Amino acid sequence: MNTEIQLVTDLKTESTRHVAFNELVSQYKERLYWHIRHIVKSHDDTDDVLQNTFLKIYRNIENFKGDSKLFSWMYRIATNEAITFINKRAKQMQITNEEAQNLVIENMQADVYFEGDAIQLKLQCAIAKLPEKQQLVFNMKYFQDLKYKDMAEILDTSEGALKASYHIAVKKVENYLLND
Repeated sequence: MNTEIQLVTDLKTESTRHVAFNELVSQYKERLYWHIRHIVKSHDDTDDVLQNTFLKIYRNIENFKGDSKLFSWMYRIATNEAITFINKRAKQMQITNEEAQNLVIENMQADVYFEGDAIQLKLQCAIAKLPEKQQLVFNMKYFQDLKYKDMAEILDTSEGALKASYHIAVKKVENYLLND
């Protein structure tokens, strides 16, 4: 397995770009899939967003300066692509982002790729009711167990703000689960 620096170098070199990109996809596809899936919820939508994410990574690798980890840069792209997808869908349907998220949650039971039970569904409903930033922080910490340091790089904010957002999100989710 290449080091990250070598991988980035290979991605930026025409003769090694294709092989390096295939390696990048195989290394990060699953992690990015689940990150996006927790945001957009639907398997089919996740596949579309994931494809767009890798396309954007491929097209913009020259712009990667190495100021952050490659992983953080790709997660930022995936996060932005997922949020853009949700906003676009809501606009097309002429509804709010929250209403779009609620529709996705309602359709989750019919999703053949959703393997959760009633409790998982209720948890997803609780998460969908959180403001966008709290959803992102909750998903990244709870489901992916990302460190606050990595989340701060991805979301371009302070660790303290993320800890506060996560704490507030956890309280809201708990209240929803206990009182709904």
